[in-house]
Amino acid sequence: MAPQRTIWRMTAVLLWVLVFVLIVTHTLHATRPAAWENKIDPWVRETSASQPQTEFLVYLTTQADLSAAAALPTKAAKGQYVFEQLTAVAAQTQPDLLKNLEAAGVDYQPYWIANMVWVRGDAALIEALARRPDVAHLYANPAVRSPEPFAPTLDRIQDSDGIEWNIAKVHAPDVWAAGYTGQTVVIGGQDTGYDWQHPALINQYRGWNGTAVDHNYNWHDAIHTTGSICGADSPFPCDDNGHGTHTMGTMVGDDGGSNQIGMAPGARWIGCRNMNANAGTPATYAECYQWFIAPTDLNNQNPDPAKAPDVISNSWSCPVSEGCTDPNVLLTVVNNVRAAGIVTVHSAGNSGANCSTISNPGGIYDSSFTVGATDSTDNIASFSSRGPVTVDGSGRLKPDVSAPGVGVRSSIPGGGYGYASGTSMAAPHVAGLVALLLSTRPDLAGQVDQIEAIIKNSALPRTTTQTCGGVPGSQVPNNTYGWGRINAWGSFDSINPPALHLAKTASSTFVDRGDILTYTLAVVQTNVLTPATNLVLTDTLPLGTSLVTATEPFSQTGSTITWNRPTLASGDIWTTQLVVQVPADMTQQWVENVAYGALADGLTAVSGPPVTTTIGLPNRIFFPLATKNSGD
Repeated sequence: MAPQRTIWRMTAVLLWVLVFVLIVTHTLHATRPAAWENKIDPWVRETSASQPQTEFLVYLTTQADLSAAAALPTKAAKGQYVFEQLTAVAAQTQPDLLKNLEAAGVDYQPYWIANMVWVRGDAALIEALARRPDVAHLYANPAVRSPEPFAPTLDRIQDSDGIEWNIAKVHAPDVWAAGYTGQTVVIGGQDTGYDWQHPALINQYRGWNGTAVDHNYNWHDAIHTTGSICGADSPFPCDDNGHGTHTMGTMVGDDGGSNQIGMAPGARWIGCRNMNANAGTPATYAECYQWFIAPTDLNNQNPDPAKAPDVISNSWSCPVSEGCTDPNVLLTVVNNVRAAGIVTVHSAGNSGANCSTISNPGGIYDSSFTVGATDSTDNIASFSSRGPVTVDGSGRLKPDVSAPGVGVRSSIPGGGYGYASGTSMAAPHVAGLVALLLSTRPDLAGQVDQIEAIIKNSALPRTTTQTCGGVPGSQVPNNTYGWGRINAWGSFDSINPPALHLAKTASSTFVDRGDILTYTLAVVQTNVLTPATNLVLTDTLPLGTSLVTATEPFSQTGSTITWNRPTLASGDIWTTQLVVQVPADMTQQWVENVAYGALADGLTAVSGPPVTTTIGLPNRIFFPLATKNSGD
C-alpha cells in the first residue's frame, strides 16, 4: 500500500501544480494587452473613450524601400524615383483598406508620402483597424500649436539700414558680391502661410512673372476646414498669423530698395500652409511634405516631381505635451523627403537652456537639418533648445548648426516689417544658405549629405561651458551650437577654391656646355570667384647646374628656389625667371627639370610637366632624347 499512497500523493501534487499554472497563465493573458492594442497610440485610445469620434493616422505595414535613390546621380532622378515608388506602394496596398473605410461611411484621406491614411472614427473602428494584419500602427493626430506665439515688434519704417545685421553676420552679402544670390534655386516653406504680394516677396514668388500670377504648382493649402481668415483650401497664398511671412522674408526677402532682409534674394519660393490659426496636425505637416515632393495644380491633381523645391524650411514642431506622444510619427515622412534629394531644414525649438530639450518632431530626426538660435554676438539664445535627442532613445547630437534668431527683422503681412525671435527665425537662414550654395554649384542639387557637410564644416565653431549628453561644450560639435554658427562665405569658398595652372618653359631647347639657360615659370589663377592667397612657388635647380640669378625676391635652400606672393586675383599671371649655368664639363646629354610646383591657401601642390633641354657634344653632335642612356 505504501507505494500506492506515494503515487497518489505525487499525482495530487502534479494536479495542484497544473491547476496553479493554469490559473497563473489565465491571469497573465487576462492582464496582458492584446497584440492589436499595442498598435494604438495612447492618445487615440484615450480620446476615443471620451469622444464619439477621434482622428488618427493609420500606418500600413508595407512601406516603400527607397534605398536605391541614394545612388541616383541627380535630384531630378531621385525625385522621380521616390515619387514613383511611394505612389506605387500606396496604390498596391491601400485599396482594400480604403474600400472598408468607404463602407464604414467615415471620413478618410489617403497619403503616399508614407503609406498611411488619415481617418476619423470611433472606438469600434479603431479596434477593427488595429486588428488588421496590414496595419502597423495607429498614430495620434491632434491639432498642435506653433512652437512659439508670434508677436513681432512692429517696424513700419520702410527706409531701414539696407542689409539686416543677421544677413551681414553670416556673410551672405559676400556671396552676392561674387555674383550668386540663389538664382535658379527653388525654396519651399511650410508654415502659417504667406503674404505673396508683400513687396519683399512678390518678385521672388515662382507663381509671379512680373505681370501675371499662376498659383498652380506654387501653392498648396493643407488646411481643409475653416477657422481663420484664410478659410479652407485657400486658392492663393494666405497667412492667418504672420509667422510664415516673416520666415520667408529671411529666406528670400528683398523689396528692391533698402529692405534687404533675405539670405537668397535671387531664389524663387513656393509655399504650403500647414497650420490653421496657428494649429497644425501630423497630417497637415505630412500633406505639405507630400506636396513638396511632387507639387500639384490647385485641384491637387497632376503631381510633378520636376517642380519640387531644392530645400524646405520648417519652423514648427509637434510637441509631446500637446498630443504627439510617439516621436516617430513623422519619421518615415521626413526620411522619404530626404531620399527625394530635398534638404529639410528644421528649427530646434524654443524649450530653453536645459539639455535634451530638442524633443519634438521633426527637429529630432537625423534626416532633418536642425538649427539653433544665436544672438548678434554669436552667443546661443537662452530659449534655444539643446540636445542630445533622448525622446527616441537615440542620444543623437543636435542641433546640427546655429544661425541668428534673436531680434531678426523681416516681412510681416500687409507690406510691413517686424522683429521677432526664436529658432523659427534661425532655420530660414540655413534654407537660404542652401540656395546660395546651389546657385553656384548646381551639380550639388539632390546631394543632401554633401550639402549638409559643407555647411557644418564651414561653420564658425562655437563652444560653451555647458555639457549635454556627456559631450563637453568645449568640443565641436556640441549639443548647444552643433557645429557652430553658419558662415555663408566660408561654405561658398570651400566649394569654389582658387584654381591654379602652372607652366614652365626654357629659353632654348639646345645649349652648349657652359651656356646660360633661363627658365620662365608662369602661374595663372583661373577661378572667377575668389583670389588665391599665400602662394608659394618652388623650383629645383636641374641636376649639375648652378644658380646665376632669379626673379627677386626669392630664397634658396640647397637646390630649391622659393618665391612667395600674398595674393593672385582671377585671371592674373604671376611670372618668375630662374637663370642657371650649364657646367663646361657637364657629362650629361640633357638638362632636365621636373621638381617645380605651386600651392596656395586651401590648395594642394600643383606641379608641371618635365622640361628638357639637349646639351651639345663636341663638333655640336648630340643624341636625341630617345638615346639618353648612351655614353658621352
